[in-house]
Amino acid sequence: MTLIKSISGIRGTIGGKTGENLTPLDTVKFAAAYGTWLKKESGKKELKVVVGRDARISGKMIQELTMNTLTGLGIDVVDLGLSTTPTVEVAVPLEEADGGIILTASHNPKEWNALKLLNSKGEFLDGEAGAEILKIADSEGFDFSEVDDLGEISVIEDYIDRHIEEVLKLKLVDAEKVANAKLKVVVDAVNSTGGIAIPALLKKMGVEVVELYCEPNGHFPHNPEPLKEHLTDICKLVKKEEADFGIVVDPDVDRLAFIDEEGEMFGEEYTLVACADYVLSKTPGNTVSNLSSSRALRDITKKHNGSYEASAVGEVNVVKLMKDNKAVIGGEGNGGIIYPESHYGRDSLVGTALFLTYLAEKNRKVSEIRNEYPSYFMSKNKIQLTPELDVDGVLKAVEKRHSEEEISTVDGVKIDFPENWVHLRKSNTEPIIRIYTEAKSQQEADELAQKMIREIETIIA
Repeated sequence: MTLIKSISGIRGTIGGKTGENLTPLDTVKFAAAYGTWLKKESGKKELKVVVGRDARISGKMIQELTMNTLTGLGIDVVDLGLSTTPTVEVAVPLEEADGGIILTASHNPKEWNALKLLNSKGEFLDGEAGAEILKIADSEGFDFSEVDDLGEISVIEDYIDRHIEEVLKLKLVDAEKVANAKLKVVVDAVNSTGGIAIPALLKKMGVEVVELYCEPNGHFPHNPEPLKEHLTDICKLVKKEEADFGIVVDPDVDRLAFIDEEGEMFGEEYTLVACADYVLSKTPGNTVSNLSSSRALRDITKKHNGSYEASAVGEVNVVKLMKDNKAVIGGEGNGGIIYPESHYGRDSLVGTALFLTYLAEKNRKVSEIRNEYPSYFMSKNKIQLTPELDVDGVLKAVEKRHSEEEISTVDGVKIDFPENWVHLRKSNTEPIIRIYTEAKSQQEADELAQKMIREIETIIA
């Protein structure tokens, strides 16, 4: 059982002891710290916070605790109930709120939950704000309101529908063109709120929907991270239904993966590549992804005469670099699409609508579209270290050994070789180095990873 406090929020497993797990007391303490920070940061007397949750079994309990803690601080709450991460992000500015909280542990198993925190723009807090909230939580410097100054809770039950309408308003989304293509799509929403949002969006766009695990009851039928080894059921069903393709989302609907008409993975990394190819063909410009994302986005951006930049890992870092570079689209290689015309957050509804329009316009099979892109293969590994080891020293030694190559130290050490790359990052929560490699064959990517592991072991020895 685990409780992890970080600048991006607090997450942990339900039950157990206070301070060691995500218990009701930990939830109240952290919600109070966020509310206290928000009051101090805004300088306003009247505040409003939007709160929504995914379909986890613990979600209702955690949400009630969070909302009532905020009202105890004199903050009004807009309760979205069952929602998605991007829906809450969209709702914050639309409701002219001062912040937002999403109750979700993303792709973690059902025993986990988390509080993810947003600013008044509906964007994740930066590191400075997150660190300040952790300090407030540790000091328990809360000042709750007196009885006449308590906040109130208002309920809005249709925000996913409102979010869908916002997506359909986007210039590069053409629901009529998609409807004319008469597409059939299978959806696996891992029994969370994607089961509400994605089928509703598809039906609005005239798509025939086959639902798989779309009941939002929080009982995940398989590991909720949308990786190939977890998606055998939808791969089989796409072929059985003779569907045009399959859509997979994680529990909070900010990660998006596709299955082609043959029941094969389109590749999480290539979700962003395909959407970027479409967007850049209509609105040329720059792109951004993180250092651990596929080189394919860089290649597609160059094809459209744009500029590509890589940020440190983490959505807040991607968003900052996107703003700095005026990127027209960006995101993360885990299937996270960030399209600024909508908002600065990973959004599977936006990614789905863009891809459907692209598919209808191309009038080609999904597998054929995938074959148009450069083929890269990734390997993701880690090496366990002893707690007393100087991880930064190890990474410095690796950097020195490869000083003749193109190197980035924005986030760990990334070495760009002519035909492949390796990215080494130390974990913030455990004594390990994460090792990401990419090459033009799976064997080459795996071999590069093993070579780097041996090199690190030599340095340690």
